[in-house]
Amino acid sequence: MGYDEVITLLGDFGRYQKRIYFLLCLPAVICAFHKLGNVFLIAEPHQRCALPGESEDAPYRINKTLFEEYYPWDSVNKKFSECEIIIDNHTENCQRYIYDHSVYGYTAVTEWDLTCSRTYLVATGNALFMFGVMLGSIIFGQLSDSYGRKIIFFISLILQVTAGTLASLAPEFWTFTFARLIIGATTSGVFLVAYVIALEMVSANKRPIAGTVCQMFFSVGYMLTAVFAIYIDNWRTLQLALSLPGIFFFSYWWFIPESVRWLLSKKRITEAKVLIQKAAKENKRKISDDVLDGLLVDDTVKVNKEDATVLDMFRYPNLRKRAAIIFFDWYACNITYYGLSWGTNNLGGNPYINFVISGGVELPAYTFLILVLNRWGRKKVQCGCMIVAGVSLLMSTIIPDNLPTLTIISAMVGKLAVTAAYGTIYIFSTEQFPTVIRNAGLGACSTCARVGSVMAPYINVLNKIWSPFPLVIFGIITLVGGVLSLLLPETLNMKLPETMEEGESFGQKENQTPVAEEEPLAYIKT
Repeated sequence: MGYDEVITLLGDFGRYQKRIYFLLCLPAVICAFHKLGNVFLIAEPHQRCALPGESEDAPYRINKTLFEEYYPWDSVNKKFSECEIIIDNHTENCQRYIYDHSVYGYTAVTEWDLTCSRTYLVATGNALFMFGVMLGSIIFGQLSDSYGRKIIFFISLILQVTAGTLASLAPEFWTFTFARLIIGATTSGVFLVAYVIALEMVSANKRPIAGTVCQMFFSVGYMLTAVFAIYIDNWRTLQLALSLPGIFFFSYWWFIPESVRWLLSKKRITEAKVLIQKAAKENKRKISDDVLDGLLVDDTVKVNKEDATVLDMFRYPNLRKRAAIIFFDWYACNITYYGLSWGTNNLGGNPYINFVISGGVELPAYTFLILVLNRWGRKKVQCGCMIVAGVSLLMSTIIPDNLPTLTIISAMVGKLAVTAAYGTIYIFSTEQFPTVIRNAGLGACSTCARVGSVMAPYINVLNKIWSPFPLVIFGIITLVGGVLSLLLPETLNMKLPETMEEGESFGQKENQTPVAEEEPLAYIKT
């Protein structure tokens, strides 16, 4: 008996839950702004070295004769060098740059010359942003468990708007990067906390769909980011425009309730009952105080019969093998997802269209999961999607340079597949770990994922050496992850392991007993 039974009496997913759920999905849009906005904020336009005596406002385009005279030919990327100039028959690095503003307008790269030998600073800025996301998931996750979901959501939101505004006013690169690190941390506090409140108020059988639909709002924000960038060609104005919509959510203080599950976990029964009765009234349901007291007095909290840490799994051979594969899969999905999301500018063609397509392919990926995950099983979907992603990305190496559309299609198929794989791995790994270390195991998975997103910007920089290089690396990583996943046992409708011993033997027996298990929380892509 407990809150899950109360939700059933409330009407499962009634009017009250739908209204609050919709409001809590909207913050995913602004978090997408911040996570993907860097694609345009620090976009690197084409540039060339300034010719001797040439003014800073000189046009980028000059006649081909001057290009042949002053700029060395890059035989690898088959174009004139953007970082070197020939002076008195000697090749030198650029001292000043003339940028092509026809595509991106005025970006942070053009303001602070974050190009050529300073390109690593762009990668470092993106890596530090994702490091902030990792810190935020740890800090704000712990704080929300201790002090409540609602207050931490609003503290994160205020910090996000403040840091976003400061980033738009940054006088130099490191101030901008530090502000964005804070923004990265707050995306965890805003999105993850709102996500948890939303899922804690729906019944178990609705959580996979509810979680997936919430991610669709993130994808909508993903695509809207390009719309902002198309119409705002100055990075400072764009940064401000992506940050200020967060002010709208300040009004949530009067509309969004505290999580009833959290209140119950803190024994704040009276406050929980008030919120339950409010929901019942809006859903046109009646729950007597006696019935409510009977359900809540014994709100079940399972206590593990053994103390275990995530390190204990490495004492068991089968658990150790499965954990290593799962950790690698999280790393592979994360590094590829963010690598492709941030690398759309490198695919050729119109970068804005590429970006919208990259976000748009996530919608069919999520729809695919809703339709097949509970029919085909976790293992088939996980392995299949990662292998498809890997093969699709590796195909980019054999596509001729004069067919950029095929390169884009190949990358987008990879993006769709890895998005579906990312959605699957959260549920799949949740069901692989024994109950006694399930939360700790997911925490370790999240850490491995963050390592991937921190490394992704540095891999994208390798396109300077060879354009398809990043796609090749992402393709190999996901392909390896997909093949390794074949060694994992299927978990759909299987009795999940509770103890370390059950975890060690899980998947070893030919005939495991199928059971109707409560669906785990749908995945959180961070």
